[in-house]
Amino acid sequence: MSISHFRELEVWRLAMSLAKQVYQLTGDFPRDERYGLSSQLQRSAVSIPSNIAEGNARHSTRDYARFVSMALGSSAELQTQLILSGELMLGDETTRTIAIEECERVGQMLQRLHQSLIRRLETESQVPSPESRS
Repeated sequence: MSISHFRELEVWRLAMSLAKQVYQLTGDFPRDERYGLSSQLQRSAVSIPSNIAEGNARHSTRDYARFVSMALGSSAELQTQLILSGELMLGDETTRTIAIEECERVGQMLQRLHQSLIRRLETESQVPSPESRS
């Protein structure tokens, strides 16, 4: 991969933007939700760019793919919680809609990154044929 630092990744930047959106959204939640859904939303949102960064900092493609997979799981978790917050009518509807759209985009980007890392792993693990060793 040509990108050597997580801060250069568009998916990391978008995930950071998404986390900020979630903090904006939960800022409008009632105080009694501080340790409930609000906390869960924030933790899921922060987990996405954190896992991207940690995976990128690892020295193996396998580890990177594993952390991207965890970020993808956090993205699905966040999307579920955002939908639930809407059903409970918590927070600003416009902010939530934007966050859901960004979450979907982040999930798609993570899926493509994960597939790319898996392809790289498959290429790295191929045993060279006798003809290619000459």
